[in-house]
Amino acid sequence: MATHRNEVLAPTMPFGIGPVELIIVLVIALLVLGPGKLPDVGAALGKSIREFRKAASDVQEATTLEPAPRPAPPAAEQPASSSSAPAAAASPSETPSDRSA
Repeated sequence: MATHRNEVLAPTMPFGIGPVELIIVLVIALLVLGPGKLPDVGAALGKSIREFRKAASDVQEATTLEPAPRPAPPAAEQPASSSSAPAAAASPSETPSDRSA
């Protein structure tokens, strides 16, 4: 008989950093940089990450190979015969007596 355990998995953070480690890093950064410079450093770090992601996506788009669109083939022209020309001018629902009126 197998037992089922209800396990709660902690959310994964980048680089394997848990919530406790993240708080410790933030406290050390606050002590080293001070409360005045910490927002500036955070903004600069966010801008750097944003620019890196944009550059990475630009490189990925540039290296993606897509087939070139083919030009549409020219439409085949059918020679017009003298017997089909009057029929083409009249609509299919008209009868010869409707055309004369």
